[in-house]
Amino acid sequence: MRSWRTVDLVGLLALAVLLALPAVAPSWLVGDLAMYLSYALLAVALAFAWGHCGLLSLGHGVFFGIGAYAMGTLTLGMLPGLEAVRSTWLGLVFAVIASGATAWTIGWFTFAGRGLHGAFFGIVTLALAVVFERLAINWDWLGGLNGLMNVPPITLGPNGDGAELWEPVPLFYVMLGVLAATVAGLTAYQRSDRGLALAALRENELRARALGYDTGALKRRAFALSGAVAGLAGALFVVQFGFASPALIGFSLSAEALIWVALGGRGELVSAAVGVIALRLLDSQFSSSLEAWWPLVVGLIFMAVVVLLPRGIVGEAVYRIARQRGR
Repeated sequence: MRSWRTVDLVGLLALAVLLALPAVAPSWLVGDLAMYLSYALLAVALAFAWGHCGLLSLGHGVFFGIGAYAMGTLTLGMLPGLEAVRSTWLGLVFAVIASGATAWTIGWFTFAGRGLHGAFFGIVTLALAVVFERLAINWDWLGGLNGLMNVPPITLGPNGDGAELWEPVPLFYVMLGVLAATVAGLTAYQRSDRGLALAALRENELRARALGYDTGALKRRAFALSGAVAGLAGALFVVQFGFASPALIGFSLSAEALIWVALGGRGELVSAAVGVIALRLLDSQFSSSLEAWWPLVVGLIFMAVVVLLPRGIVGEAVYRIARQRGR
């Protein structure tokens, strides 16, 4: 339990720093951070599936993109028979349900019977990312290669009316609140009986099945929950960015998310979230100066961390602090 308490303290410290940041940071940086928090939400979803449940998804950007497109189609009045419905709140619900249902359906096919494991499951999710990206590119209703433009920002009214939430500081605090609530909720789920069963499944699925657990059902529910959180992240991203493109649903974003989680630490949700924010800040600072060399630098850092720090940079720091506290 000491390691969990350490993680809680690290999470509270990170939350306190982020709460105080708008008081000293310029408005443009606060606006960028609000968008980075949606990426952090995607990383948390992937860390839950990969780190806690042992489900290595190489195409988690699919659910992020589905959430973005779901939000865009509803708030733009594109859904047949529901053209008058443009509520941001219903858009969020639609994004979560669409992404979660897609993840559950994928899980139903891949986890049936003895199901797919490890790299085989990852290869399937990778292939699905390519399929969904091509589908978005060739579907004129979704805008094709151009995507959906002019997606409305968050509107506080019941049906796309009322005040719009676009100023950096309020938007940042809303995103931070959603991220903190999601991390707290998933952490509580991880510590519940079902969460412990998922951890047991990750360590030894055959033993968990021998103890009477329906491992297929457990993995389906966990993957659907992770997909729903990723869909929420996509919906909250598109209302800030104003544009949903096929790149959001393809392999490129999925690969980036995998790198974020590996660098931050897949073992803890807080580590993954902090790692994303730090890496995106470094990207904004050095990508313009290093230009084409920046992806090479990130790739080298990624390989070094995978070999030398399998818990991730933030995850390793949390682990060492926990050991010191244990002594």
